[in-house]
Amino acid sequence: MWREQFDRYWRGLLLSGIGIAAIAWLAATGRLGWYVHPRYFWFTVTLCAIAAVALCAAVPALRRTPRESAAIDAVHDADVDHHHSPGPEPARPARAALMRVLPVIGGVLLIASTAAALLVAPPTTLSVATAQQRQVNTGGGPAGDAAAAGEDADHDARDWALLLRQGGGALVEARTAEFIGFVLPGADGSSDIFFAARFVVSCCAVDAQPLGVPVLSPDWQADHSEGSWVAVEGVFVANPDVTSDQPVVLRPFTITPIDEPNDPYVY
Repeated sequence: MWREQFDRYWRGLLLSGIGIAAIAWLAATGRLGWYVHPRYFWFTVTLCAIAAVALCAAVPALRRTPRESAAIDAVHDADVDHHHSPGPEPARPARAALMRVLPVIGGVLLIASTAAALLVAPPTTLSVATAQQRQVNTGGGPAGDAAAAGEDADHDARDWALLLRQGGGALVEARTAEFIGFVLPGADGSSDIFFAARFVVSCCAVDAQPLGVPVLSPDWQADHSEGSWVAVEGVFVANPDVTSDQPVVLRPFTITPIDEPNDPYVY
């Protein structure tokens, strides 16, 4: 009976409780933005609170269920004993017992691994490997008025990346830029160019897309590791490598290593 109750009810409740606790912890520590767009913070937290109330209400009901089931089973067993003479209890093969225990062991391992992943392991931001899987500058939409307007100093890596996609980079050539991003190698593995990139989040981390600016810095690997954060200042120029996929690149005045910002994404 206890195994059936665990499989049917308690495993799901425990997993739900772990998920609720993880969301509440991320919201309390200001790290929910690593996974959800800020416009959905209140929506996420509100649903989390509703789920917590529903979970608390379900526990007393489930605690009554085993007692009611036990009473029904007792009546059934008494009726069976009244109509049938007792006989020797059939032997339980060890294999059958193991098959009954295995689902419980699997459920416990699932709960333990979920708790370790959501509550014990520190939350992390998206990595360079994720950016390489999703390919830089393949999403984000066209540059709009917001990206084209304003002072150059107000533009971030996303704005410049979007502008670079318009007219072969003609909109940005000879303009100066200053922004931050993480070091992302180019798809061709060039030792002369890396992308100073940022993840752009539209809804949550699942749909995040990397956008970045190609920076012309020969042998950049000697000074900057993949995934490290840098502040870049420079001017956009025509790429001296006419065979490159990047017709316009940023020739940096300075590339300064920095710590990862508290809010590494742009929205």
